[in-house]
Amino acid sequence: MKRLFIVFTLLLILIANSTFAQSYDTEMVAVELYSDTIQRTGKLDYKRTLSLSFKSSGYLTLLNIDEGDQFTKGQLLASLDVTELTEDKNSNYAQLLQAKREVERIGRLMDEKMASERDMDDAITQAESLRAAYQVSYYNLEKAKIYAPFSGIVLTRNTEIGELQSPGQEALKIAKLDWVVRVALTGKEVSQVKLKQSANVTIRHMGTIEGIVSKIPAIANSESNLFIVEILIPKIPNASGLIAGQLAGVKIDFKSEIFVYRLPITALVAVDDEGKAIIISQSSKQVEFSEQSFAVFHLDNDYVYLSASSNDVPIKVMTKGWQNFLLGGQ
Repeated sequence: MKRLFIVFTLLLILIANSTFAQSYDTEMVAVELYSDTIQRTGKLDYKRTLSLSFKSSGYLTLLNIDEGDQFTKGQLLASLDVTELTEDKNSNYAQLLQAKREVERIGRLMDEKMASERDMDDAITQAESLRAAYQVSYYNLEKAKIYAPFSGIVLTRNTEIGELQSPGQEALKIAKLDWVVRVALTGKEVSQVKLKQSANVTIRHMGTIEGIVSKIPAIANSESNLFIVEILIPKIPNASGLIAGQLAGVKIDFKSEIFVYRLPITALVAVDDEGKAIIISQSSKQVEFSEQSFAVFHLDNDYVYLSASSNDVPIKVMTKGWQNFLLGGQ
């Protein structure tokens, strides 16, 4: 009776071990091009801003725009008192006419042998100098008015009616109504992104819209050592709800030219001292499962990407239960 009990117990152990060793999941994994998704949070901003100022000094007499107002291309935004500039232009014009008449008079005298070539040279030089002075005064008069170089919006107004303006002093800061999302990427991530590549941008009150990568910097930001990439948002009807500095989610899908095995992270047994991934797998040339090590190309929360070549054969990998396999002594 005792002998029968021992035999029965051994039989139960063998059955348990066999069942325990076989309780694992497998998956056939083939070589594929490495692809992934970059997900970051960026900030909305205007693609282009511009500071507007007057070239000449003078008192501000006209201001047709204020902060937050929109304008159209070619619209008159601000103007100086042009009385002095107009008089200067008229004076230079009158002197230019007189210089031209002097050139004509010297020409007639030369025909009568009463003037020299030197007299003519001096007259022509004087006329050219006055022509240049007239062109400068005309240019200054034109630059006493600020016209919108494009359609956009006023960001800041730094002056008041009646205030004396100095050359180069910022009067208005404007922005073109083109929106971008600026997002910071690492060097490895930016190498996967290309110009004009599509990207999904998620804004709280607008949902998800499709944008385009419009700018990739050649060098990293000196402070963060990250690359600030711009995602251009297409013109949309309800863009008035956008605010500079507002957060936006950015999602960029990409595919590289690098071949990998993409395994669920649960298939990773361990990482050895050389940084290689240890997995339990079976190739098409093998009969039994065994431990194998592969160089790790990339690792994230969901997958481990193992380096491979384009002609590598598919492998069957234990994705779950490899602990049972190891404990079962297989």
